[in-house]
Amino acid sequence: MKRDMDLIREVLLQIEDGCDAFDYDEFEGEADYLEYQLVLLRDAGFIDAHLLDSSCAINKITWDGHDFLDSVRDPEIWRKTKDGAAAAGGFTVELLGELAKGLIKTKIKQHTGIDVQ
Repeated sequence: MKRDMDLIREVLLQIEDGCDAFDYDEFEGEADYLEYQLVLLRDAGFIDAHLLDSSCAINKITWDGHDFLDSVRDPEIWRKTKDGAAAAGGFTVELLGELAKGLIKTKIKQHTGIDVQ
């Protein structure tokens, strides 16, 4: 199975909005796929969760998870981040986060004139 960064971002947004569990049975035909993305989120240290046979109980988004989500929250930043990663031919989660942060820094400079290093 492959990592689905769009779904990972969406799951983080849902958790931030208060979702504290994912019942795999609600995702007909996609349960294994969703479970795999949740395992990746937990393994990356982005969420604290208990993975059960038929569901995933979310305790919280970790500090690193919040940092990543904050860097890719804006839909325009997320689109440009994905486009940049695709143009490069590959990415890691860390590189996606750094690319998104770079785009945010550019946006800050455009709006404030301050060059954030």
